[in-house]
Amino acid sequence: MNAEIARMTEDQLDIPALDKAGEILKNGGLVAFPTETVYGLGGNALDPSASKKIYAAKGRPSDNPLIVHIADMEHLEKIVSEVPPKARLLAEKYWPGPLTMIFNKAGCVPLETTGGLKSVAVRMPVNRIARELIRRSGGYIAAPSANTSGRPSPTLACHVIDDLSETIDMVIDGGLTDIGLESTIVDFTVDIPTILRPGYINRKMLEEVLGEVCVDPGILSPDSRVRPKAPGMRYKHYAPKGDLTIIEGPEDKVADQINTLVAKALQDRKKVGVICTEETRQRYPAGDVKCIGTRSSEETIALHLYQILREFDDDSVEYIYSEAFDTPRMGQAIMNRLLKAAGHKIIKV
Repeated sequence: MNAEIARMTEDQLDIPALDKAGEILKNGGLVAFPTETVYGLGGNALDPSASKKIYAAKGRPSDNPLIVHIADMEHLEKIVSEVPPKARLLAEKYWPGPLTMIFNKAGCVPLETTGGLKSVAVRMPVNRIARELIRRSGGYIAAPSANTSGRPSPTLACHVIDDLSETIDMVIDGGLTDIGLESTIVDFTVDIPTILRPGYINRKMLEEVLGEVCVDPGILSPDSRVRPKAPGMRYKHYAPKGDLTIIEGPEDKVADQINTLVAKALQDRKKVGVICTEETRQRYPAGDVKCIGTRSSEETIALHLYQILREFDDDSVEYIYSEAFDTPRMGQAIMNRLLKAAGHKIIKV
């Protein structure tokens, strides 16, 4: 089948298309839709067969839990056994928004949705298209990123269409996403709230609301054998088809090392790419050089990361060398995704 495409914006909703998408979801079908983070692949979160379809469409391991998306706070109570007071405080501050919280699940949430776990991950997106779709579908949409498992997450509808158009029912094209990285995940099933996936909402922002916050040591470990606690972070993610390596160190040494690696690849008749920022673009005279954004506006780096990785795929680039992006606020989230995409291959100079 070929997915139906519906185009709209948050300011100009296509209500008939949203109604149709809601009916597709109620009947067990799959709809890809925009959120403020990345595009999600949605199915009815309370329908075990719909969750199975999501795993099949993505080629996703079935022990990799799906995030349940809600549009209204009152819907949370039905799918969790309790909401800890600190989680309520965090919801008041950052919901709707790019934040996922993990709770002990209620019986109505099938194990097929939670990857066999007794906990459930829940998010309330801020994107208006997403929230209106959730309301029309019955209130609960299970949605991982709308890409083939392992590939860079989609920030444009064309990315979804490239990966999934033959395996899902509808794609809602809402344009470019706002953030470009998946939500922060915080686990509230443990004594101290723990970050399982970094995102736009960083540790400092969480600590301002919660006090003490832990971080899963597997998030940024240079040792790929250190497994993150979050099942969704256990597998190779975000990867381009080409071989990606990160170069980390002082700016001058990084540029020299990347240029040396690019020269060798070109000598070997390989297609080679470079990921840099506007500040360093002039340092790279050869290869397929792509500027990811500016270090002075780190949100631009986050927004363009997956898009650039997909562009390298389109260009059939075989080797990619990237600067590291340890920026002040979103650096941990950006580097988490970049390290996963590179299979933790990093050269320190």
